[in-house]
This record gives sequence, structure tokens and C-alpha cells, in this order.
Amino acid sequence: MDRISTWLWRYRGRVFAGFLALVVVDGATLVMPLVVGRAVDDLATGRQHLVQYGLWILGLAFVALVLRYVWRLLLIGTSRRIERALRAKLYAHLLSMPASFYNEMRTGDLMAHATNDIDAVTGACGWGLITIIDPLVMIPVSLGIMLSIDVRMTLYAAIPLPILTVVMLTFGKVIHRRFERVQEAFSALMEKVRENVSGIRVLKSFAQESGSERDFAPTNQRLVDENMSLVRVHGVFHPLIELLGGATLAIILWVGGASVTRGQVSLGNFVAFAQYLSMLIWPMIAVGQAVSFLQRGSASLQRINVLLALPAEIAETASPQPLEGSSLEIRDLTFVYPGAEEQASPALSNVTVRVEEGATLGVVGLTGSGKSTLAHLIPRVFDPPDGTVLLGGVDVREIPLGELRAAIGFVPQDPFLFSATIAENIAFGRPDAEREEIERAAELAGIHDEIAAFPDGYETRVGERGLSLSGGQKQRVAIARALLCDPKIVVFDDPLSAVDAEREEVILTNLRQFFRGRTCILIAHRLSAVKEANHIIVLDKGRLVESGRHDELIARGGIYARVWALQQAERKVESL
Repeated sequence: MDRISTWLWRYRGRVFAGFLALVVVDGATLVMPLVVGRAVDDLATGRQHLVQYGLWILGLAFVALVLRYVWRLLLIGTSRRIERALRAKLYAHLLSMPASFYNEMRTGDLMAHATNDIDAVTGACGWGLITIIDPLVMIPVSLGIMLSIDVRMTLYAAIPLPILTVVMLTFGKVIHRRFERVQEAFSALMEKVRENVSGIRVLKSFAQESGSERDFAPTNQRLVDENMSLVRVHGVFHPLIELLGGATLAIILWVGGASVTRGQVSLGNFVAFAQYLSMLIWPMIAVGQAVSFLQRGSASLQRINVLLALPAEIAETASPQPLEGSSLEIRDLTFVYPGAEEQASPALSNVTVRVEEGATLGVVGLTGSGKSTLAHLIPRVFDPPDGTVLLGGVDVREIPLGELRAAIGFVPQDPFLFSATIAENIAFGRPDAEREEIERAAELAGIHDEIAAFPDGYETRVGERGLSLSGGQKQRVAIARALLCDPKIVVFDDPLSAVDAEREEVILTNLRQFFRGRTCILIAHRLSAVKEANHIIVLDKGRLVESGRHDELIARGGIYARVWALQQAERKVESL
């Protein structure tokens, strides 16, 4: 698993250069008290070299100014590069995960990983690193100079250090645990907000706004409580460190003041010693902040690593084979959804069917019969068992995933549209498509005239998830999107369920022209959509119970014939 140090090592050149700049700044800062102490001693003896000392301090301040900009640019800039790389890695991993992963993982958790968790890692790699480097330089050098000034005063100044060590170790573990709980509460809050915003129409339809507020309140309060639990730790931690620093300064004023009055230490050295002691207070506080940053960052990176460690179940084969044909063969296919192994029966059981290249297969059946499952297995939205689904005689698991999906025009039953223009949604699979091609695909899908009637035509923005379009319009835009890619194989999962029967017939007439020369799997609720198919199969509870052409299935008087008679009677009633 990646650690904070692993990410920093990837940018070791920038980190090392920033470290050198920070060390030089610290060095310039550490020299200033010596200059001030020398100036005080000279003033006490009546010597006047104030201009010289002033120039020295001005020069050191200028060096610190320039190099402070450099180390901020390098070290904080590196943390932002790590943020970008980690977020890109996480996003790429999410894209590689199968559909089953998103069925189990809450969207709020994923959003928390991509926002708060990565921000915490960024803080650890930026200010967390800086607050480690500063004490490593400032504390040893300051103590060394303080020892050279007066050993006795330095020993008194070191009294709080063991206490500080115990405080940091104790509070560091508490911060780690409580920050993990904060992130978990934030994930739950994100999921609650996402769910309610996505279902806002349902909430308003049932007048459940007040109920949603009441349901949201405990989740919101939990995040506040967990944050306050962490704040209480910080509220004790940082003041306690400052108290230890203040106690050290009080001890030195008492001990050092007596040494000055007895003439054991010069006034200039005492002033310099006091300045170095003041400089030690910040590193002591910085160590505490470093503990906080690093514990937060490590807790968040641990959460991200758990997600990154999950395997992409749909993986590329080690010995890929090219897709050369478009015939479809399903051999004794039995499929159980991941995580549903304990259910009473599989989604599909012993299904066998063959579709010749350029032919159309109609798939029908009652709700829950396995139609959509079959559609999702062909482009490997879910992975079928070895040797059960073949295209062009090649197992789909052996075909490179990108090549497989590029060859398939897939239209799901519930299409998703992006918050973009209609033209951009249709051209999603081919961003470089010409407007004429986009319009031609829309004509085939039976949506062109409706788009042209919109005030902005194809530049109409459809809103989030296409909410500004009707269900039938969204389905037809999704069909146009698939057609524009000019696929070898077409898989339509009941894409006209939200379209009336008359419009469906017009669209199917257009599509039959497009289907010529292409292998088509057409899943439909209305049997009129598949009656012209070369072959039709009927699924019932995951099993293939009937197969043949339309006339053959009608003659058998089975499920297909009964559903056909029922739908024809419904159409007659609707036409009255």
C-alpha cells in the first residue's frame, strides 16, 4: 500500500530542493539572534556599529524572503502535484471497477474519498512535511547554540521536552482515531445529500420535504459531534504545547536573569538565548501540528488505499484476441450476480442460442426473466463465465475490453444523459462527429423533429441526468448516440419502453434499415418490436423456454402466443 513517504519519494527532486531552501531560511533565521546579541553587547560597552548590524539583519531577511518563496513553491507545489496524481489514480481506478462495485458502494463514500480524504493527504504532504523539517533543523541548532552560551540555562530549558514527547505520542493516536470517525460521518452526510437531491422529484411529489429534513438532521448532527470531538482534542493539544513553551520561557527568565545580575552571562548573550528559546517554542508547536497533519493524512490515505486495493473484476486478458466477426453465440450460460451467490436461483440458467452475423435476435420475457442481464453480459458490463459468450467465435473475455465495447452499440433500458447539450450527448461516443452525422443519427432514432423544435435546437442543454427531456426523448437520444458510433453489433435493452406504439413502429422501420449487415440483439417488452427478427427467444425466470420465429411461436400457443394475444387486445382497446 502507498504511504505518505511513498508519494513524497516520487517527487524527491522537488522535495529535496525545497528542503535545502527551507534549511537555508532556517539558517538565516538562526543567525539573526547572534547578530542582535552582539549588537546589544556593543551598545552596553559603548561601541557603535548599528549600521553594520542593521545591514547584516537586512541581508539575512532578504535571503529568508527569497528562499521562503522558493520552498513554498517547491514543497506546497509538490503537495498539489501529489493531490493531482492521487485524485487521477483514484478516478482511473473507479472507472476500471465493474458495475457490481457501484451496486455495493455508496456514492457519498466515493465523494468523501475524492474530496476530504485527498485534501487530508495533501495537507500531510505539504504543511505536514514542512512542520517536520522545521523542528529537525531549528531544535538541534538552537539547542547547540544555547549550550555554547550557557549549559545550565539550556538544561533548565530542556525540562519540558520529555513531557512534550509523551503528549505528542498520546494525542497523536487519539487524533488518528477521531479523524477516521469524522471522515466516516462526512461520507454518510455526502450520501444522504446525494440521495435526497437525486430524488428531489419524488420528495416533492409526496410532500416529504419536512420528513427529509428530520431524517437529515441526525446525520448532520453526527458530523458536528464527531468534528467537535476532534476539536476538543485539538483544543487541549495545541494550548498544552504552548503552555510547555511558556513554562520554559518563564524558567529561563528566572534562571537567566539571576545569571545576568551575577555577571555570569552577558546581557547580549541572554537576549540571544531568550530569542533562541522563543524560536524553540514554534518548533515545539510545529511538532504538534505535524502530528495532527500526518495522523489525518495517514488515516485518509489508509481509507483510500482500501478502495484502491479492490481489484477491477473485469480485467484485460493476458493473451488478447482481436474481434473479427460479429456473430453471437451463447453456450450453456448460467450467471449469478456477484454478491448474490446465496439467492435461490441464478439470474440466467443454461441459456444457449446462436445468432448469425448480420441477423437480428429478439429477446422477450416477463419482468425479472433475465433479459437485461443477458444484454449486460455481451459488452461485459458484468463478466460472464469463461466460454459462455462468444462474438465472432471468440470468447468475449479474450477480446480487448476497449475493442469489444467500441464494436457494440449498447442502449440500456434506463439511459443516462450528461448535463450537456443534446448534440454533445449524441456525439458522446464520437466527439469529432460532424453536425450532419449527428442529425442523421437523430433522424434514425425518430427524435430529430422534436430537437429542431426546441428554441436552441441541438444546442439545448438537457440538465442533470437529462431531466429536461421526457422519458421517451431520453431513450431516443440514447439510441442516436449508439447509432452514431456505427457499431458492428447492436444491443438494445428495451429502448422504446417509454415511446407510444405508433411512434415505436416508425422508429423500428428506420432502425431496420440501420440493422442490415449488423448483428442486433433487440430486447423488448412489446412483442411487435421483435416480430420481424430472424430469431426470437423467450426467457422465463432466467431460463430459455421458447425459441423460433414469430409465426412459429404463435403457432405453438405458449407464453409468447398468450402475451401476443393480450397485447393485441390492449391495442384494440386503446384504438377505440
